[in-house]
Amino acid sequence: MLKKWLAYPFILLVKFYQNFISPLTPATCRYTPTCSQYSLTALQRFGIFKGGWLSLKRIFSCNPWGGKGYDPVPEKTETKI
Repeated sequence: MLKKWLAYPFILLVKFYQNFISPLTPATCRYTPTCSQYSLTALQRFGIFKGGWLSLKRIFSCNPWGGKGYDPVPEKTETKI
């Protein structure tokens, strides 16, 4: 629960980007889902630390020499001891 509260400001930041900045720029994302949607899902699913790390990795790989295509957020796995 604390992870979600810590991630909330970053989720708002991504939503701000999606609603106000992204419509003003041409669509150039090489991945599906888009990098902002990927970041939003990762933050909601994993929280600020792992979700933030996954988001940064994705954003830095979105370049002409990086990957492309379908790249979903990994599923959350439960560890059983």
